[in-house]
Amino acid sequence: MASEALSGAGRADQIGSNTSERTRRVVAITLLLLLAAALPFLVSNYRTFQLTLMIAYAIALLGLNILTGYNGQISLGHGAFFAIGSYVAAIMMDRWSLPIWSTLPAAGLVCFVAGFLFGLPALRLEGLYLALATFALAVATPQILKYKGIEEWTGGVQGIAITKPQAPWHLPLSPDQWPYSVALAVAIVMFVVGGRLVRGRVGRALIAIRDNPTAAATMGVNTALYKTLTFGVSALFTGVAGALSAIAVQFVAPDSFGFLLSISFLVGIVIGGFASISGAIYGAFFIEFVPNIADSISKSAPWAVYGAFLVASVYFMPTGIAGVVASIAGRVFRTRSRSNISSKESN
Repeated sequence: MASEALSGAGRADQIGSNTSERTRRVVAITLLLLLAAALPFLVSNYRTFQLTLMIAYAIALLGLNILTGYNGQISLGHGAFFAIGSYVAAIMMDRWSLPIWSTLPAAGLVCFVAGFLFGLPALRLEGLYLALATFALAVATPQILKYKGIEEWTGGVQGIAITKPQAPWHLPLSPDQWPYSVALAVAIVMFVVGGRLVRGRVGRALIAIRDNPTAAATMGVNTALYKTLTFGVSALFTGVAGALSAIAVQFVAPDSFGFLLSISFLVGIVIGGFASISGAIYGAFFIEFVPNIADSISKSAPWAVYGAFLVASVYFMPTGIAGVVASIAGRVFRTRSRSNISSKESN
């Protein structure tokens, strides 16, 4: 009876600690969202513009992490889907004078179809071969956008200039604060959807395919369907991010979407953390702000400084920033749990 009482008390303590941990997590996320909503009113318009781009990059990195981190398909071509989403938004806003809310789902849908179709032939490729195929997509996309046959739509080498949309309903938001608010709201939705996707049955199937495709197929997982759909969903996230970027920058041109953009996305998920939802945010911060920091340190060799930051990050944080944050949070939680247990035992 005594042992049963002790075990029951232990389970109660564990349930209580889990509940308190969830409560703390909800409170922390709520405070972070409130801070994010207040930031454009606390910083300059230029910083607000940078933060809007960071949010767009975070959505793109989340999409790439679903494909590469959770499903194991290496892509060096997501800059192409980012470009497609940007051009869809630019064409709809400039040529057809459509509002922001209509361009985002359209960009996501077009990129989903493009990603799904590209994922079909990619089923025969794995590892470095898939990486090279997607890299070819990233290299070819700027040249395709310059093609004279579609110059009427894309603007050719001149690109498309977009008039920055004004806030509706006479909201007291500047032309930089309004795109930021839209980007933040879209990011919240995308991160909630992405989190539920990878933490549910679909996420378990993706991880099973990544770790052992043969075993996953033996267990009844349709690997071909999951791989192509994952490619499409990943492209959808990236396309929405590209549309948000185009709205913030107010301009799209083929040379803005070179292969270095795709490599930056891969760098972002490595620095932020593979197979991590929060890692997309850390990675986006890195690729948006670290180049500016490197340029301020050395005007003559900013890329050398950037490379030093990159090497140091990989060396000291092999699991990414998300892994380090999770490790520190775990240690703090274990320390508090031990102190609570010790205090209860002493009482």
